[in-house]
Amino acid sequence: MSTPSLSDLPIRRLTPRDVRACADLSENRGWPREDHKWGLLLAAGTGYGIDDPDGGLVAAFVVTEYGPREQPELGAIGMVLVAERHARQGVGRRLMQYAIEQAGTTPLTLHATPYGRPLYEELGFKVTGRAEMVRGRFVAGGAEPAVTTRPATAEDLPAILRLDAEVFGPDRTHIITRLPAFADQLRVAEDGGGLIGYAAAWPNMDTHVVGPLIARDTETAKALVASLAAGTDRPLRTDIDVRHEELLSWLKAHGLEGVGMNAVMNYAAPDLPGDWTRRFAPLTVAAG
Repeated sequence: MSTPSLSDLPIRRLTPRDVRACADLSENRGWPREDHKWGLLLAAGTGYGIDDPDGGLVAAFVVTEYGPREQPELGAIGMVLVAERHARQGVGRRLMQYAIEQAGTTPLTLHATPYGRPLYEELGFKVTGRAEMVRGRFVAGGAEPAVTTRPATAEDLPAILRLDAEVFGPDRTHIITRLPAFADQLRVAEDGGGLIGYAAAWPNMDTHVVGPLIARDTETAKALVASLAAGTDRPLRTDIDVRHEELLSWLKAHGLEGVGMNAVMNYAAPDLPGDWTRRFAPLTVAAG
C-alpha cells in the first residue's frame, strides 16, 4: 500500500487526549513541551491536527474563540507547529488556510515570530502591534508601588470577569474561569474596595508565566507583578505590549531581560478590541 501524500492527510479536531502528541510535536521543533499549556488550550479552545501514518502528529494548531459561541467576535490562533521532517512542504500554509476558512467572518489574531511572519503576511494578516518577551529572576528593590494587592478568592470572580470584559472586549469567561485551577497564583489589586486589576502566574517548565496582566495603570501592573514574584522562587516570563514602555523598563531594571519580539497580526480586523492601555500582557501569546 502506498503512503498517502501530505496533502491527502485529513485535518481533524484534536481533543484533550492529544496533549501528549502535541507536546511531542513541540519538542520535535525545539520548543518546550508545555503539557500544562496544551491542556488548557485544548480544553478552552479548538485544536486541529494532521495525524502522521507513522505515529504522532504531522502538524497542529489551536484556535481560541471569544464572544458568543454562535457568532464569535475574535479568534486567536496559536501553537502553529509542523514536524521537522515535514517542514517546508506547504503544511503550514495549508493549516493557516484551513483556519481562515473555518473562521468565516470571525476576525483572527495571532502572535508571529520573525520566522512565521512572511507566511502570515502572504495570507492577508497585517501587523498591528508588537509584544516583547522578557524573562529572568525578579529582583525586588527601590520604591514599592503603592497599590494594594491580595490573593483572589472565589468571591472575586464576578468582578474579575466584569473587569476583563471591559478591558479585553469579547467575553472570555471560558478562559478566565479556568485560571484558579490552571495558575499557581491569582491576585487582584484594589482601590477603595473596587477591583482595578488582576494577574495570574502559571507554571511553564522552569518558569512562572505572568499573564493575563490587566491593570488600571502602570503602577497597578507593577504591584501585581511584584506580588506574584514574591510568591515564587522560579524565574518569571511574560509578554508585554511594547507600548507599555515604562513597565518594560521597570521589569528590566528588576532583573528580567528581553529574549524575543513577536509581531501581533490580525486578519479582517484593523486592531484588537478592548482597551490596550489596561491590557499589559496576555494569558499566553497562543491564546491572545
